Amino acid sequence: MRRPAPRPAAPAMHRERFYTLSASCPDRSGIVAKVSGFIAEHKGWILETALHSERTDDASQADRYFMRIEIRADSLPFMLTEFRERFAPIAEELQMDWKITDSAVKKRVVVLVSKQEHCLYDLLARWQSKELDIEIPCIISNHDTFRGFVEWHGIPFHHVPVTPDNKARAYAEVQRIFDEVGGDTMVLARYMQILSPELCAANPGKIINIHHSFLPSFVGARPYHQAYQRGVKLIGATCHYVTSELDQGPIIEQDVIRIDHSDSVEDMVRYGKDIEKAVLARGLRYHLEDRVLVHGNKTVVFR
Repeated sequence: MRRPAPRPAAPAMHRERFYTLSASCPDRSGIVAKVSGFIAEHKGWILETALHSERTDDASQADRYFMRIEIRADSLPFMLTEFRERFAPIAEELQMDWKITDSAVKKRVVVLVSKQEHCLYDLLARWQSKELDIEIPCIISNHDTFRGFVEWHGIPFHHVPVTPDNKARAYAEVQRIFDEVGGDTMVLARYMQILSPELCAANPGKIINIHHSFLPSFVGARPYHQAYQRGVKLIGATCHYVTSELDQGPIIEQDVIRIDHSDSVEDMVRYGKDIEKAVLARGLRYHLEDRVLVHGNKTVVFR
């Protein structure tokens, strides 16, 4: 019997406008006291808190502390700009990598797709139903296949062909479009191209990919065929951040499904499409809700 996929993360029960403070810093005593004390000092109302301490056996690296705090926006006497100014000295003292975002500001997600439709269809359905409360300013493809479908949804469509001879120009155009529309996140929804190192370097932690295998197994092309040849009993999908190293970026979310000797490659592809859609949607949601903190080539994900 195939194992059911885990339930998607439930939307937050509170609907007030809130700020999300996400941060990591070298571990030490008093971190929570300093941060929560700052919020309490300004009458801030904490709605949700998630904390994690990462221990390391490497003497050359310090232990690291991670946190994510939701604060009711109307409980504070100032807006985000002043919050950042007032909080900066504490962050500097704690050697903190941090950001704070506003739930009232929708993230702008640019989707890249080739000729596989299932992840694109799923994302647009979740966007249209407000399950993903985002803005999609445009969709970019190296084929013209989905122009009519995308434009029917009222979303601008950009056809940017990619060939062995024009990759530098093509990815410069992708970057130009992303910047022009004010994109926050780029999603490769089965975009079957390897991005240029320049595009990856310009957008660290902003490009999300869905790979149709349980990484680090079966990187690169035709992973279902690789899995079939290897005779595995589990196949999966991986949502990860894109880096210049192929399929090696920090992993956000994964899932698997059980198969057996009677399943063909075509069966595996069919099963895999369902996993890919669910894993991409969950991973994207975690990213958009600032639940993912990257440390080196690993992530801490506060579900």
